[in-house]
Amino acid sequence: IKSVLLCISKMSKLLMIAGDFVEDYEIMVPFQALTMLGYQVDTVCPNKKSGDKIKTAVHDFEGDQTYVERPGHAFTLNKDFDAVTVDEYVGLVIPGGRAPEYLRLDDKVMEYTKHFFDTNKPVAAICHGVQLLSAGGFLKDKEATGYYACGPEVTLGGGKYIKLEADQAHQDGNLVTAVAWPGHPEWLKKFVQVLGAKIEL
Repeated sequence: IKSVLLCISKMSKLLMIAGDFVEDYEIMVPFQALTMLGYQVDTVCPNKKSGDKIKTAVHDFEGDQTYVERPGHAFTLNKDFDAVTVDEYVGLVIPGGRAPEYLRLDDKVMEYTKHFFDTNKPVAAICHGVQLLSAGGFLKDKEATGYYACGPEVTLGGGKYIKLEADQAHQDGNLVTAVAWPGHPEWLKKFVQVLGAKIEL
C-alpha cells in the first residue's frame, strides 16, 4: 500500500467567504477537502460570528433551461467575520450559489478580497463566485471561467471569459476558477498547486 505524503507550509490558513444560500457542495466539499490536507479553513460571513449558521442551497441540473434550487444543509461558521486579519491567510476561497450576488455589496468583503489580489495570493472562485470578483474589478485583464450566466459579468468587469465544460477549471496565474461543482476535482487540484502544496502518492 502506497503512503500519501503531504507537504504544506506551517502558515497554512485559508479564508473562505460565504453567505446565506451559498451552494451546498461548493462550500462543504472545499472546506472538508482542504481541511483534510492540513489547511485551517476559516469560513466567515458578514454580520455573523463563529458558531453561527448559514443556509445553503443545492443547485442541480435536471434538464431545464437553468439550474433548479433545493434546500441544502446548514453550515456552521468557524470564525468571526469582524475578527479576520487578512495578512494571516495564504489564500482565499469564494464558493458560488446565490451568496455572491449580495456579498459583493459589503464593503468589508470587498476589502478582504482586494488584499489577496493586491498581494498576489492564490484565489479560488467557483460558479457564481466570479460575480464578487467582477464587481470589485479584480478580473480586469484576467482570464476566468464560472457559471455560464456569469460570463457577461466577467467580460463587463474587464476580464476574458473562458467557456469550459462543467467539470473543468481554469488557472490564470494565482487565480483558479471553475464552472460549477462538477469541476471540484480539477478546481481543487489547481488551487492546491498554486498554494505550493505537494502531494505524493
